[in-house]
Amino acid sequence: MSDALLTLSGVHTHIGRYHILHGVDFSVPKGRTTMLLGRNGAGKTTTLRTIMGLWRASQGSINFEGASIEKMDTPDVARAGIALVPETMAIFSDLTVRENIVLAARDGPPDERRLAWIFGFFPALKKFWLSRAGTLSGGQKQMLSIARAIIEERKLILIDEPTKGLSPAIVGALIECLQELKRGGATILLVEQNFRVAQEVGDLVCVMDSGRIAHAGAMADLAADDKLQQRLLGLSLDSHQ
Repeated sequence: MSDALLTLSGVHTHIGRYHILHGVDFSVPKGRTTMLLGRNGAGKTTTLRTIMGLWRASQGSINFEGASIEKMDTPDVARAGIALVPETMAIFSDLTVRENIVLAARDGPPDERRLAWIFGFFPALKKFWLSRAGTLSGGQKQMLSIARAIIEERKLILIDEPTKGLSPAIVGALIECLQELKRGGATILLVEQNFRVAQEVGDLVCVMDSGRIAHAGAMADLAADDKLQQRLLGLSLDSHQ
């Protein structure tokens, strides 16, 4: 794929004695949102962590902007322009919201216009700007985790299940934020269990099964094919109500 920003080719990952990824192959085109879907345990989180260098690929290649990154340490992957929003949120609980954001802004103080833009989606972060991050609700912590990843423009944003456990109102704000990032040309690789969210924000989709890519194509095509959803994801018609 000529417009690929990121390409995984034959990627295997072992964690201890467990063989988790079994030859993962897919590309993430520049300026698009690619959904990474699959049942629990399919290898989605392991894929993101392997891209980020948190777990080392035992075989295969990971190319980012034409350069191999599979042997790079995580800080170097981040400096190359890749940000990860983990499912665990990974915020600094003892620091304030402000301090968390300042630490994430590598190139100096946060840009005030970008910060105001983020506050537009997540006003709770402005309200609790000087509060310790550990005192935030689960949804507010997720907002902060995402804000940390987007406070500066990144070449690629990896996001792991951002809507898990969030209220519908916060999910709606998150969808608006992701769509605005898309309109601004961001490249996103998004793991998500909420199929409605995947439909709303995804351009492309890769479906994982047992550590491999079982399907790749347009998100709209998967959304329109109930039988394919049932086969790949085990979704019922009730999941669309």
